[in-house]
Amino acid sequence: MTNVAVFASGSGSNYEAIQQAINEGTIQATVKLVVTDKLDAYVIERAKKFGVEVLALRPKDFADKAAYEAAILAQLRARNIEWLVLAGYMRLVGPTLLGAYPNRIVNIHPSLLPSFPGKDAIGQAMAHGVKITGVTVHYVDEGMDTGRIIMQRAVDVVDGDREATESKIHAVEHHLYPEVLKYLFN
Repeated sequence: MTNVAVFASGSGSNYEAIQQAINEGTIQATVKLVVTDKLDAYVIERAKKFGVEVLALRPKDFADKAAYEAAILAQLRARNIEWLVLAGYMRLVGPTLLGAYPNRIVNIHPSLLPSFPGKDAIGQAMAHGVKITGVTVHYVDEGMDTGRIIMQRAVDVVDGDREATESKIHAVEHHLYPEVLKYLFN
């Protein structure tokens, strides 16, 4: 059984999809910790629903990124965490965590990378008028959404309808991420 920590900054819908896949036995892993940089993130409620411990730390309460990540790393080590799963975590991972978890940090991104990296990938795709976007699961490196791609899935853009496009992307994310994690952990 692989011990993982899920990092999220928002609602945590991808975390919930992962947790459900674990509970159903699809993924051979245990989420030991949910890490968030937002004290009011809804992912905290989702984690509580599943009885998973939460570490909520505000980066601005630390001297710098290294100190923030060192505090997280101490908690990860105390729980024997083997993999970090980023699921809507809106911060770049720095050298402290990258060095501690080489090739064991994964992220999900709502585009077909390398197209539309960074924030608001869906908005970027729609502004460019593309007909197809998608979802990418990739390893995390020091860049912004530049790590080696593990798996991608295409999603048709609903012309002029961001909400419908986001809904389609989330549906794909909630299937693709558990599929990739099953492949990595089982």
